[in-house]
Amino acid sequence: MAGRVANSHGRPGRTGNMDSLRDKVAIVTGGGSGIGRATARSLARRGACIVVADVNAETADAVVAEITGAGGQAAGVRCDVGEDAAFDELRRFALDRFGRVDVVMNNVGVLTRGRPELLPVAEWQRIITVNLMSVVRSNAVFLPLLIEQGHGHIVNTASFAGLFTYAYDRLPYAATKAAIVQISEGLRLYLHPQGIGVTVLCPGPVKTNVLSTLRSFGPDIETRGPGDQFALLEPETVGEQVAEAILADTFMLYTHPQVRDVLVGRATDWNAFIAGQADRVNPA
Repeated sequence: MAGRVANSHGRPGRTGNMDSLRDKVAIVTGGGSGIGRATARSLARRGACIVVADVNAETADAVVAEITGAGGQAAGVRCDVGEDAAFDELRRFALDRFGRVDVVMNNVGVLTRGRPELLPVAEWQRIITVNLMSVVRSNAVFLPLLIEQGHGHIVNTASFAGLFTYAYDRLPYAATKAAIVQISEGLRLYLHPQGIGVTVLCPGPVKTNVLSTLRSFGPDIETRGPGDQFALLEPETVGEQVAEAILADTFMLYTHPQVRDVLVGRATDWNAFIAGQADRVNPA
């Protein structure tokens, strides 16, 4: 067990990792498919009770059936993270069903595509409301609970798109994911001395259904990925990565470790990096 330190509220806090997920309660938003589904299953295999929250109640229930069919504990609930009251209702559901909350994974993300001058302001607002403000709403509801109990873990799903720019056609998505990285860094500084871990998940290419939320504006644009060096991963691989990151108290979780080389290259000479990205996106 890690040592205890004084936190910013004058109460003793705990640093270190969550050494077991058995009998912990984990909430996973966007848990009905993709990375959320895979993470819910990975946490359940380690003994956690799962609240599968998804805007589609049927997909949430399907994941619950998978978990309970394998001998785990789970409950599903419809949750639209774009609604103001969503997380209050989610907290009540989790406490009524399982009596506690230990892990909160903010995993919902929607995507839009279009030339920057053709993206309507309303579309920016939609992406910000779902991708970014859902994390803000979650923090407003769950941080007081986690701080009061003095333990827990938060996982925020960002993206490679929030770490470096490899396209220009999804600026609202990239902007929200970059903001989530910054929020997560600040939360790590604040919460870690109080015994609460923070992980920011930055996925590269992963087989998910995020394109099902895609809205396009203007002429067709080729949707470019972050680079051919990044293989397309199965969600199950990422779910295992998240579970292990919670147990190891890992802050930054790259799905593809070689992205570090890209980030080092950018930091070494940002001007040369962005010039090279421009040449890649707009070949002669």
